[in-house]
Amino acid sequence: MELSGNNLIATTSCYCERKNSLFSSRRNQNNFLYSSTKKKNRVLNLASTTSTPPKKLTPLRKRGSSSNEDNSDGSPESSSSSAMEQLDFERGVCIPFRKYTPETVRNKVFESNGAALSLVGRGVEIVWKLGIYWSALLSDFLIGRDQEVVPFRARQLRNLLCDLGPSFIKAGQVLANRPDIIREDYMNELCILQDDVPSFPNQVAFSIIEEELGQPLEAVFSKISSRTVAAASLGQVYRATIRDTGEEVAIKVQRPGIEPIIYRDLFLFRMLASFLNGISLQKLGCNAELIVDEFGEKLLEELDYTLEARNIEDFLENFKDDPTVKIPEVYKQLSGSRVLVMEWIDGIRCTNPKAIKEAGLDVNGFLTVGVSAALRQLLEFGLFHGDPHPGNVFAMRDGRIAYVDFGNVAQLSQQNKQILIDAVVHAVNEDYTEMANDFTRLGFLASGTDVTPIVPALEAIWQNSSGKGLADFNFRSVTGKFNQLVYQYPIRIPERFSLVIRSLLTQEGICFTLKPEFKFLEVAYPYVAKRLLTDPNPALRERLIQVLFKDGLFQWKRLENLIVLAKENVNKMSSNPAISQKSQVEKKLDLTDTIKDGARVVLLDSEIRRKLLLALTEDSKLHIQELVDVYRLVQDDIDMPSVALDVVRDIPAVTRDVMLSWSNSVLNDL
Repeated sequence: MELSGNNLIATTSCYCERKNSLFSSRRNQNNFLYSSTKKKNRVLNLASTTSTPPKKLTPLRKRGSSSNEDNSDGSPESSSSSAMEQLDFERGVCIPFRKYTPETVRNKVFESNGAALSLVGRGVEIVWKLGIYWSALLSDFLIGRDQEVVPFRARQLRNLLCDLGPSFIKAGQVLANRPDIIREDYMNELCILQDDVPSFPNQVAFSIIEEELGQPLEAVFSKISSRTVAAASLGQVYRATIRDTGEEVAIKVQRPGIEPIIYRDLFLFRMLASFLNGISLQKLGCNAELIVDEFGEKLLEELDYTLEARNIEDFLENFKDDPTVKIPEVYKQLSGSRVLVMEWIDGIRCTNPKAIKEAGLDVNGFLTVGVSAALRQLLEFGLFHGDPHPGNVFAMRDGRIAYVDFGNVAQLSQQNKQILIDAVVHAVNEDYTEMANDFTRLGFLASGTDVTPIVPALEAIWQNSSGKGLADFNFRSVTGKFNQLVYQYPIRIPERFSLVIRSLLTQEGICFTLKPEFKFLEVAYPYVAKRLLTDPNPALRERLIQVLFKDGLFQWKRLENLIVLAKENVNKMSSNPAISQKSQVEKKLDLTDTIKDGARVVLLDSEIRRKLLLALTEDSKLHIQELVDVYRLVQDDIDMPSVALDVVRDIPAVTRDVMLSWSNSVLNDL
């Protein structure tokens, strides 16, 4: 793929490692610098691991102007190339082989006989049905009853999308998480599409399974359910028993003849989007084609069950050392592009608090496990479950949390993860200008957009949401206010972050079902605190320093709070029965490496050294008591003689680094 000048620099740092499979190389689970040797079959980042500050902001651009106008010659090929390149650049991830490009879709559509006639017929059907609906909306507006009939029109839209087929059902599911495109009352109605989709006949499903297996159904399975366990827009699920082993499995079967329909509709979607670019640029700050490309890329990935099998393998690899998370095994020898066979999960639905309590599970402990698993996916692995609704998340009777259905997953590059952590740090430090810049770096705002008008709005949202205390903070209230913000400014929510928002909202909703007084940040903050204090990632070490210093002053109370919260996370996690049975799992806060790294930083960094000396002598007095208070918090969790011995052993290396640093400074002054 040719790369424009916009992403040439980023691409020079792209390193792709591919082994055995098409897309297994696309994940970069941990920090590139220190753990890429442990994780195989991943794609590394387009951008470097350190976050690059956004370029100098220009005055607020005129609505309707495009950030890439000068890079396009107006041709369809240039337009599609530009949109796909923008997606790659925003994500910071190199995909060496992709199932979706506008050219691929066009070629796939026109390779069949009668393609033109089929397109015309389908186009007329879509335009006719949508036209009638939009005419009704216009009529409501002219009559002045547009607000009072919203519930009816929202239901009408949902039924219309179901009537137009799987592509539109999937589009409706996506719109249910896009407050930048559709208003909230319509979003709530479209959420029904995620659970209420009609199934197709068993005979058709069983025939597809036999085609994929290459043998009769009864030769492989001794028993299969006569009714579907679940039905979705692209397929449905049955429960079965393998004849040879007696193992219980779930069989996911794709809807018949769906692929050509999807390709045809994607072609028409993009053709329609080309006529809506002006409106999209004005309202969202991006081309409508870009939104279609995001949707099409994710949809074609979900359509290939071999990719879902690889997603499961990636999750198994990520959580292989985590005794609190259960990921089903996949039976690749029985699976194909249209059929996926995986281990049956015999768990308790997370929306059944009574059954969870009757199973003897501690609700608080289970909630801590669930939130920690979600945050690990988002901030540690950069690969997260995009659809954790109650039917896809279960409580195991041994205290573990189990996930199923990995067709809809999303990935965040190392750069995106670090910017998210930056945003958390900026929120803690109440630096709203940098929070707004984080939105630009994440792709919510077009590059070059003046963020000055957005800063007060962000400040108001955050302060109103956390004004009563962080314990009362919840994502739903923040999202509601954010939905209003995206209507006032040219903000586009990238597909991967719409999945992040949906994932967090859905899991918070599950937590509220289990415990109505649940406070998300009471669980999330201890995890983040533990991560900041113990993760050896150099980038996180840098963020820890940013958190501990505000306006040049060391925040003693903040350090104490971080330690208390981190110990709280360890204590809650270790009380889970899935962990308590594992002797090798860490059951206390280990700050040994953090103290060693801190000592090294103090010895090497003159600026940090100066700030610490100022912190110890602030207000013309020695802050010995603060040091004593911090030591009392950690004295039971660290072996001070061992730490001292390690520091002494490092003295020669530190001395060498100090001498090198000094010599470099001398040479630079010459």
